[in-house]
Amino acid sequence: MINRQLKLPKKNSFFLFGPRGTGKTHLLREFLKDKPCLYIDLLDPERHQTLSLRPKALEEEILGLDPHTRWVVIDEVQKIPALLDIVHQQMESRDICFALTGSSARKLKTAGANMLAGRAFLTYLFPLTSMELGDSFSLADALRWGTLPKIFSLETEEEKRDYLRAYTHVYLQEEITQEQVVRKLDPFRRFLLVAAQMSGQIINFSKVARDVGTSVPTVQSYFQILEDTCIGFLLEPFHESVRKRQRENPKFYLFDTGVQRALENTLSLNLLPSTYAYGVAFEHFIINEIVRLSSYAKKDDRFSYLCTKDGVEIDLVIEHPGGKKALVEIKSTEFLRPEDIHSFRKLGSDIPRSDMYCFSRDPHPKVIDNVRCLPWKKGLIELGLF
Repeated sequence: MINRQLKLPKKNSFFLFGPRGTGKTHLLREFLKDKPCLYIDLLDPERHQTLSLRPKALEEEILGLDPHTRWVVIDEVQKIPALLDIVHQQMESRDICFALTGSSARKLKTAGANMLAGRAFLTYLFPLTSMELGDSFSLADALRWGTLPKIFSLETEEEKRDYLRAYTHVYLQEEITQEQVVRKLDPFRRFLLVAAQMSGQIINFSKVARDVGTSVPTVQSYFQILEDTCIGFLLEPFHESVRKRQRENPKFYLFDTGVQRALENTLSLNLLPSTYAYGVAFEHFIINEIVRLSSYAKKDDRFSYLCTKDGVEIDLVIEHPGGKKALVEIKSTEFLRPEDIHSFRKLGSDIPRSDMYCFSRDPHPKVIDNVRCLPWKKGLIELGLF
């Protein structure tokens, strides 16, 4: 069994958000296996129908609980946002904790749902990390297939391709629409392909709108949908001024390399080291890994990227609360040379109160002109994430 890094609150109610297939239900069952609880699965059609018609039925079930039962689980709570009013009332009147899971906070927000005003902690679960996988982790497999838990129970490449294709078709293309997050499926399907192809790039909203055949505001809303449903995240441009950050376009990263490859229809292609596609996948994986580990460690880090008018970039800027910035360059090479980070060194030296790192597959740590060049796993340790 794989031990997850996310530590759930033991004495407080919480929301647990994350994409489908990341193992939220399994994690909760392990968390509560020795605790009496009421488990409500809103994916059960009969249960969903009953509580949709009469949300107050939840209160009646809770009132009938054994006095020793202190936990109530509502799985996929976004399917009936009205239940949160009952949850709020019960939290105020009874000594009960609630575990509320969902693959999206969007429906709760758009429905004006009661988010419990801080009475329930917010937690997020991601695909598996290299630390969770331990000795069974394979970088080549993580880049090609991603790290959704189901992948590791599948034996053949054909099974893995079928699973990821089904995931992107059934969940990303159909279920999001059924939740009434988008009204028209065809433009959104075209958008998902474009979003996958440009994952890790600076977003040109006008170009994406032309490619998809819709308006810029609609494309912007689509990216927001992917963030709200935990399918990806926006990486804002770095600037000391918050106002200036908001003037420039963000980058976008999908939450999993396997899902990204499924969306762009490249699962049948091998990822070969020293190719452009491999370098993109490696950067994608490392940035996702840093974001996941930082979230689990409750670091409150702020992430951004920096790109000059001349096209010189810093892949990731990590701002630690009250500490120095970490500037991270990501290279997929197995042998790092000084010329590989020449532009990064020059740009990074102009940012005050910062440390410069380069993470790569080169197994030999070295320092090149104040840049700490580290094997990527050792780099994560240096950031305090491992």
